[in-house]
Amino acid sequence: MKRARYEEMRITPARAGVSRRTFSGEGATLSWVTIEPEAIPDRHSHEYEQIVFVESGRVEFEVGAERIVIAAREMLVVPPNVEHAVRSLDEDPVVLLCVFSPKREAYAAEE
Repeated sequence: MKRARYEEMRITPARAGVSRRTFSGEGATLSWVTIEPEAIPDRHSHEYEQIVFVESGRVEFEVGAERIVIAAREMLVVPPNVEHAVRSLDEDPVVLLCVFSPKREAYAAEE
């Protein structure tokens, strides 16, 4: 059985103002993403379905041609291969829990 404690998980810088802690099983990856207020949105796409749960703060998501503001305890789905970006709307760091399916091997290697 695989197990981890959040406080002891490795923090990986993703880009300026964005870091993550990652935990993977055989078929999915969890990634707790911290976004600092000054982080610049990075529009990108990937082959994974991404389910986002906002743990704290408020963010604006661009998913395809749509924009949506979501806050703590709200969630959304980013379909595979759709360009998207996120930016913080808070003065404090925002924390998102992202679930990726299938497993993101590159993220799993960061554990």
